[in-house]
Amino acid sequence: MSDRHWIAAFLDAQAAERGAATNTQLAYARDLADFTDWLSGRGSSLTAAQKVDVEDYLVHCDAQGLAKSTRARRLSAIKQLYRFCFEEGFRADNPAVQISGPGRDKRLPKTLSTEEVDRLLEAAAAHGRSPSERERNTCLMQLLYATGMRVSELVTLPLSSAKGDPRMLLIRGKGGKERMVPLSPPARAALRDWLKTRETMEEDARANGKAASTFLFPSRGQSGHLTRHAFYVLIKDLAVEGGVSPAKVTPHTLRHAFATHLLANGADLRAIQTFLGHADVSTTEIYTHVLEERLKELVLDHHPMARD
Repeated sequence: MSDRHWIAAFLDAQAAERGAATNTQLAYARDLADFTDWLSGRGSSLTAAQKVDVEDYLVHCDAQGLAKSTRARRLSAIKQLYRFCFEEGFRADNPAVQISGPGRDKRLPKTLSTEEVDRLLEAAAAHGRSPSERERNTCLMQLLYATGMRVSELVTLPLSSAKGDPRMLLIRGKGGKERMVPLSPPARAALRDWLKTRETMEEDARANGKAASTFLFPSRGQSGHLTRHAFYVLIKDLAVEGGVSPAKVTPHTLRHAFATHLLANGADLRAIQTFLGHADVSTTEIYTHVLEERLKELVLDHHPMARD
């Protein structure tokens, strides 16, 4: 089998057996394509590569100035591919099995203050060429902040999951895993307003002989729903209009703000793990710096020895 067939078989297995999301598969494909191109440049291939080749590739990535996280991700893709090939009998050995990664830099997630989030929500309510577009923008931002969804989860929400004025929203996350997240009153109100507009859009579509979209946030593009890129552009526009630095604002910083603000106001770390859809609580523990600050403030504010 050629390198291309190895990678195709690996990606198919990831999708079928582990339920790997499309974005994950695309990331694996890009990383493995870079590795195979590099191997080809030195007259080798996935079938012939040895441990030293994998190690040299990591040195090459380091020399390119790639971040630790990027190098760790590429090595992870290579290790998973070779483990798959070894288990399937494509190779008699696994050249990457004993290679340890560069590790990851522990960085605190970028987040936003409650005041900055309020300004973004206010900007969303005023941004748009029509009332329906403003309602959509408001609903997008309210849902994102109220639930901590990933942007891919938000833009692909099915219309069926939001009907009936739900108090909880069913979200399908990575690997097809589902979770329930409660909605805040402002998010429910924004959702109700947008659903009324969506019903009118459905009626107009049927009247014109068109099939109504099954997505909560439809689009006339090929995907049928608002794209991640379109939402990324939208949120940058809202940052400018809301007087928040666009460099600080991405869909993911709203997710971080959701978790940070919950924890700062006393929410349990395990509950936040469930809301975010993290498989392991260790992933959620990046937010514990907020808890540490809150505990420090409690001591300084209430301990008798801390008073002047």
